[in-house]
Amino acid sequence: MNAIGHLRRAVRNHAHLADATVAVAVFAAILVTAYDGRSAAGGNQTAAVVAAALGCGALAWRRRRPLAALAVSAGAAEVFLAWSGSTSGELILLAPLIALYTVADLVERRPGLFLGCGAVAALAVVHAVHKPTLFGPQNLAFIALGGLAIAAGDSSRNRRAYLAEVEQRAARAEREREQDARRRITEERLRIARDLHDAVGHQLALISVQSNVAGQVLDNDPASAHVAISHVKSASRRALGELRDTVTLLRQPGESVAPTAIPAPGLDGLEELLASLRASGLDIDRRVEGAALPLAPATDLTAYRLIQESLTNVYKHSDGRQARLTLRYARSELRITVDDLGRCERAADGHDPVSAAVPTGRHGIVGMRERVLALGGDFTAGPCSSGMFQVRAALPYQPLDLDAENRP
Repeated sequence: MNAIGHLRRAVRNHAHLADATVAVAVFAAILVTAYDGRSAAGGNQTAAVVAAALGCGALAWRRRRPLAALAVSAGAAEVFLAWSGSTSGELILLAPLIALYTVADLVERRPGLFLGCGAVAALAVVHAVHKPTLFGPQNLAFIALGGLAIAAGDSSRNRRAYLAEVEQRAARAEREREQDARRRITEERLRIARDLHDAVGHQLALISVQSNVAGQVLDNDPASAHVAISHVKSASRRALGELRDTVTLLRQPGESVAPTAIPAPGLDGLEELLASLRASGLDIDRRVEGAALPLAPATDLTAYRLIQESLTNVYKHSDGRQARLTLRYARSELRITVDDLGRCERAADGHDPVSAAVPTGRHGIVGMRERVLALGGDFTAGPCSSGMFQVRAALPYQPLDLDAENRP
């Protein structure tokens, strides 16, 4: 920090001491210029010096009492000019000019400007009466200096108000950034929780079913029990891999684009998913209508998770363990339908399809609905007229894309 910076900081920290210094400097300048060794022609010099001291001393309290400082300094200046008998005492007008600056700076804007202009006009009239030169050079110079003092004070007020507003906006922006960061963290945690539920929940459902199969056939059919246990081992390995990827994501918050070494699953991994479910005993009829179109990453992941969760529910709750997966590529959206054919067969046997058991794990359906709706799609899940439990979803190829006419 340079010398000017140190001086400004000292004035801010010791404002009243700085005002007292200004008052003493103005008083000394008045004495030097008004009484420079030449004898004044008449007048009451003692009263004039006292008036000058009083007018300059009022500047020491100009920040606390700006209007009182203006009144005292203006009155004392006129007394000094009337009684000093000196022709070089105009420097006394520095005191009311400094007080004018303070009034325009510290008093409320409209009253401050009104009182400042009124004080300048009143002093100009007094000077004209005392010395009939209303439009003389000295009086016009004083009016001009008074206007400059008022303008400088008003400018200082505006600058201070501007800086205060800038500081408030900066503080508000900082608070909003913190709130936005917390909101993004919360949304990211919810997203991770949903992914973890969809991925690990699917594998755990397979483990549960295969473990139950192994327990039932262990004594009578050791070969089937061995196959079931191998499925349990494979599913547990995949579940551990999903957990490891999630932990990696949490430990590397700085990587926002690809935080894990393995990319998020999408429809390109659908064949592996279907093969895993078929190996576990689920009969899946897959149908694709229309030409496959590229999906946005969020849509691709949501489509994969929706199919995974829906087929897992069929595997857990269906009696016949038969499902039909339909992918229909429409003009602007991908329509996914998963039908529980095993429940349809139960309705054909005479059971009430509506009262048939509905998947009790409602969190999976709620999670699917939230994922689809978040992308601007449609989602329904429940028994249909044919008796089977059906999951239907429509996912836009480009979520939240406003230029719908340019879509393929």
